[in-house]
Amino acid sequence: MTITDLDRTVTGRHEALVQEHSAHNYHPLPVVIAAAEGVWVTDVEGRRYLDCLAGYSALNFGHRHPVLVAAAKEQLDRVTLTSRAFGNDQLGPFCAELSALIGKQMVLPMNSGAEAVESGIKVARKWGYEVKGVAPDRARIVVMAGGFHGRTTTIVGFSTDPEARSGFGPFTPGFDVVPYGDADALAAAITPDTVAVLLEPVQGEAGVIVPPAGYLADVRRICDARGVLMVADEIQSGLGRTGHLLATRGAGVEADVYLLGKALGGGIVPLSAVVADAEVLGVLRPGQHGSTFGGNPLACAVGRAVIALLRDGALFDQARDLGRHLRTRLDELVGAGVVAVRTAGLWAGVDVDPRLGTGRAVSEAMARRGVLVKDTHGSTVRLSPPLVVGREELDQAVTALRGALAELAG
Repeated sequence: MTITDLDRTVTGRHEALVQEHSAHNYHPLPVVIAAAEGVWVTDVEGRRYLDCLAGYSALNFGHRHPVLVAAAKEQLDRVTLTSRAFGNDQLGPFCAELSALIGKQMVLPMNSGAEAVESGIKVARKWGYEVKGVAPDRARIVVMAGGFHGRTTTIVGFSTDPEARSGFGPFTPGFDVVPYGDADALAAAITPDTVAVLLEPVQGEAGVIVPPAGYLADVRRICDARGVLMVADEIQSGLGRTGHLLATRGAGVEADVYLLGKALGGGIVPLSAVVADAEVLGVLRPGQHGSTFGGNPLACAVGRAVIALLRDGALFDQARDLGRHLRTRLDELVGAGVVAVRTAGLWAGVDVDPRLGTGRAVSEAMARRGVLVKDTHGSTVRLSPPLVVGREELDQAVTALRGALAELAG
């Protein structure tokens, strides 16, 4: 069945409803998923696909992991929401367990990744005024070109992606953009008013851009020397994706503030967090920040189950081992339709020869072969399968990519 046949299928009817009644802020592949388990999803036509996107790392443990589903079901029978006007019996244990896992003192629970970033920005500014002594309303944060931290108006204001930024101004001031991977440019951008450096340890949306060796250590050194916070957006890169609990830790670096999300909710509920020591998060006082759903008992119960799974280092070992296998198989395609491959654990960015087609065309061709991936800028395709994927399934994904490239080459 071809893409052009879809208007005559169940899939086509679902797509038509979305086209008519949903805002057009996404351009999804023409696949309508109705069921999922582990690394596999099934569409409304009954076709089965290998999921090599995993909700942009939100499904690190796969679809409907039995431990996580059980935690959600148990909590659904008790209480799902109290708001922060009252306490709940899951919030305290969740914050304590996540603090212990990350090795920091305090947790600010939120919902989406963008909320975590926005919260991190507020906390860094407040810290700058109250601890560092920056004059009121002068705080600045250094950010990275090519970075992606969400799509709120503040965040897109310092994005270098014209598609994300155009048409949404005026923007929040106070951000200085420098090239990613350039420690000298970072050092030059810091002023007495700089309160933080915000970066992804690996840039995901940009195409799994891995920084030069030693760069994150240089960032840490510069932050220490200049008295600014290092804020690591580990929303995609954290919780096992790169074969480590945190990508910064994999580089031997400790950030001051960690922004977590996606996999923290187990692919079941939105859950994000800002994690830092009391010197930083302690600047917040009642009424200065909040969220009706942030820290709700259902999300915290699932989050606690995720934390329990993350305590087993075998998951990280597996991600590193499978990541090496995936890299070896993808490298076989370099020169055969692939221009370059970048990997970090079980996460890959594949640059396809633009003469063959766009990343979108490659993604559609792979979907026809039963493997789901997603394009990013230009002719780049990302692969981020669940960490519970098997070696044979990774081979299937590479075979599908090889077939897609052959199809586009004619």
